[in-house]
Amino acid sequence: MRLIGDPASPRLVTNKTGIDHTQRMLDYTRSRLESLAKEELCGFIFKKDSPSSGLHRVKVYGENGIPGKSGKGLFAAAFVTRFPLVPAEEEGRLNDPELRENFIERVFAYDRLKALLAGYAEERTKGLGALVEFHTAHKLQLMAHSVPLYRELGVLVAQAKGKDLAVLMKSYEELFMKALSFLATVKKNCNVLEHSMGYFKKNLSADEKAELLEIIDQYRNGFVPLIVPITILRHYVRKYSESYLEGQIYFRPHPGELMLRNHV
Repeated sequence: MRLIGDPASPRLVTNKTGIDHTQRMLDYTRSRLESLAKEELCGFIFKKDSPSSGLHRVKVYGENGIPGKSGKGLFAAAFVTRFPLVPAEEEGRLNDPELRENFIERVFAYDRLKALLAGYAEERTKGLGALVEFHTAHKLQLMAHSVPLYRELGVLVAQAKGKDLAVLMKSYEELFMKALSFLATVKKNCNVLEHSMGYFKKNLSADEKAELLEIIDQYRNGFVPLIVPITILRHYVRKYSESYLEGQIYFRPHPGELMLRNHV
């Protein structure tokens, strides 16, 4: 089967016979999305190039029979419309280490966020303390993805008192996931690493500071993976009992066994 027509609203037809299966697929999609809504999803992986489940650059054939890679599979398009905040990625793109880390990082972050939201929804969490604590713990992680959106989230939390809680949490959820959708680049990671180093300015000797700056620079130039400066900073966090950094999700955004920060 393949997609034909308008990339924004394509038809799904068989290649040789031209039988139109669009409505059947849309009916299935509607039913499937209803069942998935009960699954508390924290992420979803789609099939590359699929006319039903391709997420990026799916071929859509025009009237001249020439395909343009500008579409989404019917199911994939409906999914991201129904669940815009659920981290979604395509299988082939997960071979890229940066995209893979970003996707898995968002999966774990969304799981933590959903736990926070559930606490408010079920009235297990009272007041704004839990939101402030959550936002504080994710400061460096957010900075590594988008400083402007981190600041916007900070304003949202700072001005939260007296606002409708449901509206506040919805706004925070949307901005938080939007921020993490930006890749944490080498440049942004270096800014966070150097920012973290500032917490030890009274503890580290001149040689230790020089060594740490050298390792950060090696990471910046692609000679060592991110895990190297992260490991050294975590060592200093434990050595000097730096409680603020100890609580930062940035240093442990996902299980270390995944080795997502070990690539150069």
